[in-house]
Amino acid sequence: MATTAEHPNKSSKKAPWAWPDSMDAMIAAPEHHTVVLENEHVRVVETRIPAGDRTPVHTHRWAAVYHTLAHGHFVRRDHEDKVLFDTRLSPSDEATIWMEGLEPHSVENVGSSDIHVISVEIKD
Repeated sequence: MATTAEHPNKSSKKAPWAWPDSMDAMIAAPEHHTVVLENEHVRVVETRIPAGDRTPVHTHRWAAVYHTLAHGHFVRRDHEDKVLFDTRLSPSDEATIWMEGLEPHSVENVGSSDIHVISVEIKD
């Protein structure tokens, strides 16, 4: 199992989040994202993208652990519709990954099955 961790004494200053709250996944793409639990430390989000569907452009402000319950091929595009990632070109069997916050993007399910993901966003 691969893990990464930042040294606890390492100082890391993040740039302020540049995107408006209206771009947050819960506001910009609520038909695909549902809050399961939220407090001052974390936000747990359930994401479902039906086969053939595409989310509106949205952001994920905080770094998160993403755990895939049902995998499907997808294409992630930036806010200008430029392809950022296509699972068909870079297949992975990892069910759980860590990702930093995501700037404006959309996700298109180009597979034949629904995508179902649970993410645990770590609030800064």
